[in-house]
Amino acid sequence: MEGNCYLEVDVNGEEVFLVDKRVISSYSGRMSKLLGKMRDATGNVKVIFHGFPGGAESFELITRFCYDKGKAGIINASNILPLASAAHFMEIEHLSEQIERSLEEINHWSLSEVVMALKQQQRVGGAVLDKLLSSLVGRIVSCSETSPSSSAASSSGSSCDGIGATWWFEELVALDARVVEMVTRQMALRRLDSGLIIRFLLHYLKSRSASASLDERVGIVEEVVEMLGILDVRCVSCKSLFELLRVVMKVRVSRRCRNVVEGAIGSLLDQARLDDLLIPSSPSRCYLYNVNLVLSFLRSFLGEEVGSVPLSRMARVAGLVDSYLAEIAPDPWLKPSKFLAVVRALPDSARDSFDAVYHAVNLYLEVHRGLSEEERRILCCSINYEKLSPTALSHLIGNARFPWEHVALALVSRRSKLRSLLRPAGTTYEGGRVEGCDQVVLYARQLNASDKHKKVKPRLQGMQTRVSEVEMVCRKMQPQNVKMRKSRTSRLVYGRSLPLLCS
Repeated sequence: MEGNCYLEVDVNGEEVFLVDKRVISSYSGRMSKLLGKMRDATGNVKVIFHGFPGGAESFELITRFCYDKGKAGIINASNILPLASAAHFMEIEHLSEQIERSLEEINHWSLSEVVMALKQQQRVGGAVLDKLLSSLVGRIVSCSETSPSSSAASSSGSSCDGIGATWWFEELVALDARVVEMVTRQMALRRLDSGLIIRFLLHYLKSRSASASLDERVGIVEEVVEMLGILDVRCVSCKSLFELLRVVMKVRVSRRCRNVVEGAIGSLLDQARLDDLLIPSSPSRCYLYNVNLVLSFLRSFLGEEVGSVPLSRMARVAGLVDSYLAEIAPDPWLKPSKFLAVVRALPDSARDSFDAVYHAVNLYLEVHRGLSEEERRILCCSINYEKLSPTALSHLIGNARFPWEHVALALVSRRSKLRSLLRPAGTTYEGGRVEGCDQVVLYARQLNASDKHKKVKPRLQGMQTRVSEVEMVCRKMQPQNVKMRKSRTSRLVYGRSLPLLCS
């Protein structure tokens, strides 16, 4: 055969093939067109292909197909995808038709064969890839919707008999992240349970990360997190999301990626436990726990409108935050601003009682004795004194760590609670108005950090003594309050005038 019958073909710079021009061009429309343009060329002719689908391996399959006179024996699950792309690139219609016929038998392929075919996919789409994805997802959905022993599952070639809903997890671990993304989107479109899909994604992440390089691990993590955006994260446990967060925190993923995970956890924060929140701070931070992360969870939980969160969920998160405050309060390096940010992250309406907040603030003040008066005052202002129990109020009144103006506020609050017991709503006492409370409020407002404690303390102790006397009167007079409501008589109790409280 003459030398000019042969042609050099450089495939993606990987390998150079020497092929018979007449054989290749008889099957390949692309090669026939190229050779037609080079009809008048003299000497050795060389064709260079850039971006050939499947590279040198696929081109070798093409040459085998041509030299075997177009026989279909080269087509199998391991090469059908790159071969289909190469046939399209080389414009070999006869090979494309044979591939289409092979795909008609795809329902008889085993799951492993389908996965093997998908492993060979390139960054191209097309009907072949769509059919493989459809076949794979169809088997998964079929086994999820029917019993393991159903004839439908068996006829589809699935191997899910008796091994539960996660039978396909290990099979799909072999796929790269891009294919898993396509499979995930197909499963979401077919309305497969989001919780099951997320469980698979976490399993995939754990399995693939073990042997991946750092860069590969970052890519896998970001792909998996990206997929969470198309799924309903409410279908997965908060524990699983915290496991994902721990993986995310170990690699340098994008800020957007972290925000997605933190937002997902925040939306389920009422399901979290205290241990979940006790995440150590990064080495670059001096304080013990990652308070900024918890604040991020709280912002995501509250969303744009606080009123949109049901009170039951708000109450559970409030209890969780109060427990968290007790854990971070003893941290000697925690700044007052960070502690205060956690206290104020939830509205007052989230808590029925501020006792836990009071005890956390008290513990913080005990550990951080070097705080300025202004810092102590700001911390104490975070407490809603109207929502403190009588026990907590009594403790606060005798607490030397609290500024005196706040002790006065506690006295006012306890005085108000006592008065509500003595004077039911809608009842007016004759013979003088009950004005002691107003006097204490006015007095408290006049106090400031520059007042001498030696002048203020005796007066407040006097108020406390009078409130104690009122408590005793209240206990004695409670039975009479019922009679007073019925008779609408409020002037005399046991034959004497009602005393003015704290006057």
